Amino acid sequence: MGAAETPLELAKRALGHLQGDGQATVTRERSLMLRYARSAPTQATEIDDTSVHLLALRDGHVGGAITNLVDDAALRETAQRAMAAATAAARAAGGPGDHPGMPAPAEGYDAHDGWDAETARVDPEPGGAALGAAFAVAAERGLEAFGTWTAGEVETAIASTAGVRATDRVTDAYLKVICRDADGRTGWDVQAAVGVDGIDADAGARRAAAKVTGAEPARLAPGEHPVVLDTWAVGGLLEMLGWLAFNGLAHAEGRGALDGRLDTRVAAPAIDLRDAPGDPATWPRAFDFEGVAKAPLCLIEDGVARHLCHDTRSAARAGGDARSTGHALAPGGSPHGAAPTNLVLAGGDAASVDELVAPIERGIYVTRLWYLNVVHPKQTLLTGTTRDGTFLIEDGRISRPLHDVRFTDSVLRLLEHTEALTSASQLVSEAEYYGRRFASGVVCPALRAQGFRVTG
Repeated sequence: MGAAETPLELAKRALGHLQGDGQATVTRERSLMLRYARSAPTQATEIDDTSVHLLALRDGHVGGAITNLVDDAALRETAQRAMAAATAAARAAGGPGDHPGMPAPAEGYDAHDGWDAETARVDPEPGGAALGAAFAVAAERGLEAFGTWTAGEVETAIASTAGVRATDRVTDAYLKVICRDADGRTGWDVQAAVGVDGIDADAGARRAAAKVTGAEPARLAPGEHPVVLDTWAVGGLLEMLGWLAFNGLAHAEGRGALDGRLDTRVAAPAIDLRDAPGDPATWPRAFDFEGVAKAPLCLIEDGVARHLCHDTRSAARAGGDARSTGHALAPGGSPHGAAPTNLVLAGGDAASVDELVAPIERGIYVTRLWYLNVVHPKQTLLTGTTRDGTFLIEDGRISRPLHDVRFTDSVLRLLEHTEALTSASQLVSEAEYYGRRFASGVVCPALRAQGFRVTG
């Protein structure tokens, strides 16, 4: 890409090398990631890269190829590979595929506040300052700090033979702090924001350090226990639910957790869940990877399941009046289907986690969940462990630390048994970028539920 060529101009130039229907997607990433362990920097990674993905469509079958070389010879060769892949897929299938064709261009894209000029500088100074603050707090408490700081800018441009011409710029910043004592007990905090100014490393490190009490952990017997799940735990469950319940392709194939359950109650009346790409608390997006405009989508309303996420291909598979909801996760649609990337769970009336805890005589407080795995997709049944701050609740207050426990429970069942939520929410994300950077997360409150199923 020449100095004067924009990503959209590059996308249009790349598209010119395709014959027949198709799409060019250009992604420019500039980012920096700093990792640290035992209160010392361990790794710094800087990325400044432009990639071009070319998608070819042949008789309902797609083929794709990607390059980070932007001269015409490389683009021409990439286009040939994409067209050859689509032709081979059509020949092997012996009949038409399920892709209905490239979507028509949107009438317009909503503006958003997902880009921050200071963050777009990708300057290491805020990261260095964040690490220094985390190290100082850990040292003050006699702990070691571990984690990640990262910030980046991503510009995406799409041009298609259907007439789509779209461009979007976003930034993101993220800090993870884990504080650990000499006996291996840990506390956790994560912050995510559009800009680096939204990260307060000192406050985050203090929250993480406060979860390391030095007391000997108690043990909790298997069984069903009242639970308060902090925002990080809630976010992890909802991210899994996004795939299990709202994936339009899985639903069309009878594999989804809402199969036969749309327009029925699946959660407590207090649960209002939507995909809200323009919400100011999330990482906003203007369009998906097919250039379809992003728009709010109600998923659960007053506990009742309402809608699913679709890309162009999954909507065609579903039939009827199904249309793309702007949830394509890859050019041409992901083979895994469509899923929400900007989940927002509405908050409740509780002023704080302490207020959620107050009615519980004996239960468990969970900071976050780790190593989540699916046991039964249609039941949204997961298994995993608690981690980095698990505590016993006694007589209406968070008391002693607990050894981490294994749980096996259904996300929808927990939402069905949710009693209260905090009014405050936060953006929760793991933000571990292995491959092309795509910042996504869940905006959610903490919640109290009955019958958290501890299995070990």
